[in-house]
Amino acid sequence: MGSEPPLSPQVVEEGGEEEEEELSGGEESDLRTPSGRGSLLTRRGITLRVLLKDSLVEPGDGVLSIHYLGKKFVGDLLNDGKIRWVETGQIFNSPSAWATHCKRLVNPAKKSGCGWASVRYRGQKLVQYKTSWLHKYQPSADMSLVSEGEDDEMGDEEEEEGKTAVPTDDKNRKNKPELHDISLVPRRGDRERIPVRYCTLGTRDAARDPHTLVELSAFSAINRFQPFNVAVSSNVLLLMDFHCHLTTSEVVGYLGGRWDTNTQLLTVLRAFPCRTRLADRDSASAVEEEICQNLFMRGLSLVGWYHSHPRGPALPSLQDIDSQMDHQLRLQGSSNGFQPCLGIICGPYYHGNQGVASTITPFWVVPPPEQRPNDYGIPVAVEVTYVQDNFLTSDVLNEMMLLVDFYRAAPDLVQFHQFWCPDTTMMDKIKGSLSGHAPKDQAYSQILEHVYNQLINTH
Repeated sequence: MGSEPPLSPQVVEEGGEEEEEELSGGEESDLRTPSGRGSLLTRRGITLRVLLKDSLVEPGDGVLSIHYLGKKFVGDLLNDGKIRWVETGQIFNSPSAWATHCKRLVNPAKKSGCGWASVRYRGQKLVQYKTSWLHKYQPSADMSLVSEGEDDEMGDEEEEEGKTAVPTDDKNRKNKPELHDISLVPRRGDRERIPVRYCTLGTRDAARDPHTLVELSAFSAINRFQPFNVAVSSNVLLLMDFHCHLTTSEVVGYLGGRWDTNTQLLTVLRAFPCRTRLADRDSASAVEEEICQNLFMRGLSLVGWYHSHPRGPALPSLQDIDSQMDHQLRLQGSSNGFQPCLGIICGPYYHGNQGVASTITPFWVVPPPEQRPNDYGIPVAVEVTYVQDNFLTSDVLNEMMLLVDFYRAAPDLVQFHQFWCPDTTMMDKIKGSLSGHAPKDQAYSQILEHVYNQLINTH
């Protein structure tokens, strides 16, 4: 059970004639000198690695994006200049390789990607950064070399995003990139996804973006009663919220508890974080097997799952709705007996949250009406009773330390010394959010300080 079966990262090399050359360190430095390779400069001579080396761009999660025919693709810029597609974890050697791959998914007839004109770094097209590099290191270079082979698609890209085309001179002047102190957590507008109402979806459409967020309905709005009650332990929320705060990438975990058929009460007693990458299929089965054993040893049943939307609203996407519906059917089993499966979404770093606390959204999916089997399932909000635990248990504390160790060297580990907002650091943010799930025993704060110190020492 999981949002999507993880797959092992792979390097994808495509892009045809547009593929940028890989340069050695010596060749990159030669680009700056008139007597070196720069004197024979072509647009293929400048790579992301060159821009990284000269500090025009910086590595980071979710800093790259492609907009094409209504679809948005998001990528991470790695330290070696390669691109990791967030959706699958695939590694691409160049902007052209990534752009070509993504565009062919939408339009199989697409032959090239025009990577530098299509890929944006923090909202600005990469070709603008290439131009800035030339102005700085090759002021006498012919600027037409920068856009060689790219101008013919730039107009199309502007139309795809619903923007008015700007004359080239104005574009270069207005969009000249400015480098600021960069945090792993993006600015307010990054990856912004506007939720839609369920009633606007209609019949399933393969062309619709599976990451479209959908507002939750109330059971009463669809003339239903919530068919079960839910009680969630505060330790569950604390561990889940801690897990979701550690990384700017999406995380997944399972929920263990008990289902009482007599009282129709679902009690969630334990969270089991998946210490694996969503893109790592190889380790996923081993992690899930370990969690199953932990459930069995504690006498608990699998009662749900959670995942994070690190920077966006804690609302289900179309993909989440389908996954939740699938999980519900699996837990129901072959006996046709009813057992609910609770889905929870945690949004730790969405700037639309109230204060420092994460938004935590329990939800369930009602199947579409029988007369409309091709509609999407209906995501509904689940009313939950939160039960405050007396103590922070040793197994929860141990799980927190295991998570710290797992993400310690990760490139997407949140930089806790950086600022969430002008007067609040990331460490202040996680402390404030977790304080809302505090057990009754006040000694927990000293215990958690040890965990927080471990986080600070990871940097």
